[in-house]
Amino acid sequence: MSDPTRPRQPRIIAVANQKGGVGKTTTTINLGAALAEAGHKVLIVDLDPQGNASTGLGIMPEAREYTTYDLLLEEIPLGDVIQPTSEENLSVIPATVDLSSADMELISNEKRSFLLHDALRQPAMDAFGFEYILIDCPPSLNLLTVNAMVAAHSVLVPLQSEFFALEGLSQLMLTIREVRQSANPNLRIEGVVLTMYDARNNLSSQVEQDARENLGELVFKTLVPRNVRLSEAPSFSMPVLRYDSNSKGAQAYRSLAAELVRNHTRVAA
Repeated sequence: MSDPTRPRQPRIIAVANQKGGVGKTTTTINLGAALAEAGHKVLIVDLDPQGNASTGLGIMPEAREYTTYDLLLEEIPLGDVIQPTSEENLSVIPATVDLSSADMELISNEKRSFLLHDALRQPAMDAFGFEYILIDCPPSLNLLTVNAMVAAHSVLVPLQSEFFALEGLSQLMLTIREVRQSANPNLRIEGVVLTMYDARNNLSSQVEQDARENLGELVFKTLVPRNVRLSEAPSFSMPVLRYDSNSKGAQAYRSLAAELVRNHTRVAA
């Protein structure tokens, strides 16, 4: 039961797709940066042992003393695991390869599916004033991803505009349904965002048409283009909004952030 004396709680969104290479981490980083740029306080939780979201936000491995592993399995204060980034309003809980062993360690924990849920809802979180928490999930439907879905209010699904894009989506939807039935009945699908979209390519248009026919209003109007600047930005450890603020990739994620906020405002009303 929610505590009416506590401040308004952040909106928690799991960014998930069990397929790799669909723009999941790119979407987490740049959607977070776009929300932060618009004045919202944002926390990114890197739940992928590869730690790419951490690197993409400028948190080098040697600076990751405390990580999501500690958040889940050790009683480390939030102030030690949450790190500021060079982007105003944007913080991160980084990840390292240590997280890859967490799945095995979680199995013996009777609260194994609720560890992230509880960690992100502890009263100490109130002091940070986050409005959005984005969880970058690993590219698999493992116990870490289940933790993200149990913790989240909704799931945002990046879908690459390529052949067989819709294949595999059914397994993700099935996992979401199972989490709804067992642990988080209020979990909903935030939406599906088409990534790596090439307007010159008939295949991209066909994937968009198929997605909108099958998923309807769940598909965001914003299309994230295949964009060189978007691909280059992670190697400079920064979101594309700072790497090339005027690029098509940066403009797309600003548009996606605005659409997301509008949707939330409409639902709240």
